[in-house]
Amino acid sequence: MAGLTHASPIADAGLVPHKRERRFSPWRDAVRRFRRHRLAALSVIVLALLALAILVGPLLWRVPINEIDFTARLAPPSWDHPFGTDDLGQDLLSRMIYGGRISLAVGFAAMAVGLFCGTVIGAVAGISRGSVDAVLMWVTDLFLSLPQLPLLLLVIYLFRDFLKGIVGPEGGVFVLIVLVIGGFRWMPVARLVRAQFLSLREKEFVEAARALGASNMRLVVRHILPNALGPVIVAGTIDVAAAIIAESTLSFLGLGFPPDIPTWGRLLFDAKDYLDIAPHWALFAGGAIFLTVITINFIGDGLRDALDPRKVM
Repeated sequence: MAGLTHASPIADAGLVPHKRERRFSPWRDAVRRFRRHRLAALSVIVLALLALAILVGPLLWRVPINEIDFTARLAPPSWDHPFGTDDLGQDLLSRMIYGGRISLAVGFAAMAVGLFCGTVIGAVAGISRGSVDAVLMWVTDLFLSLPQLPLLLLVIYLFRDFLKGIVGPEGGVFVLIVLVIGGFRWMPVARLVRAQFLSLREKEFVEAARALGASNMRLVVRHILPNALGPVIVAGTIDVAAAIIAESTLSFLGLGFPPDIPTWGRLLFDAKDYLDIAPHWALFAGGAIFLTVITINFIGDGLRDALDPRKVM
C-alpha cells in the first residue's frame, strides 16, 4: 500500500552503515570539562610557554649567568640586557632562565615527595581500623599543629652541612630543600586520602572484591586508590605552587640556595636592597613567581571541576 512503509531487508540485515554510538569515557569527559574552564585552559598554555622558555632559553640566550660586568651595574632593561642587570652587572635574563629551572624542579619534586608520603599514610589509615588509624591521624594532627616556617629554617640550618658532604654543595642543598618542603606538605594530602578511603571502602564494588577474597593491598591498589586520584591530583597542583613559594621564602630569608645559584627566590632576596634604584630586579623575579603560582592554582581549579564526579555534561 502507498501509505505504508516498511524497513528495508538490507537495513534489517545490518548492511547499511550507521553511526556508531560514542563510548563513555570518564577521562574524555574530564578533559572536555577542563577545556571549558577558560582560565585553566589559558593557564596550561601560559605554563607550557614558561616551561618552554626555561628549557630552550639557554640555547637562544647564551650569556653566562655569573659573567660580571661592573660597567653595567644595575642597568635597566635594554637590547643588550632585556631584563637589566644586578649589582654585579650580571645579566638578569640568563639568571632568570636558570633560576626558573631550579624553582620549578623544587616545586614538582617537593610535590612528589608530599604526595607520596601523604598518599601512603592516608591509604594505610583509611583502609585500617582501630589503633593504626588513630595513631597515624594523631601523628598527622601533631605535624599540622607545628609552626612550619621555624621548623623549616631549623632543619635546613642543622642538616645543610651534613648533606653537602654526602651529595655535594649544590645537590645537598637541593635534596635538603625538597625533602624539608615535601616533608611538611604531606599532612593535608594524608587527611584527604583517608577521607576518600573511608568513603570508598564501603562501596558495593569494594565489598564485592572483598567477598571474593581480595587482600587489603589489592583493594587499595586496584579498586580504591584509582577512584581517589582526582582530589589527590588537585592537591598536587596546589602543592607545587606552595613548594615554589616555600623555596622562595627560604631563599629570601637567606637559608635557601647559595648566591651563585640564582633561583627566583634568591634573586628576590638579593634585590631587596635596591628596590629604589633598580626596581626591575625585583619586578621580574617576583613577577615570575606570581605568574607561575597563579597559573598552577588556576590549573588546580580546573582539575577540581573536571575530576568532580558530580559534574555532568
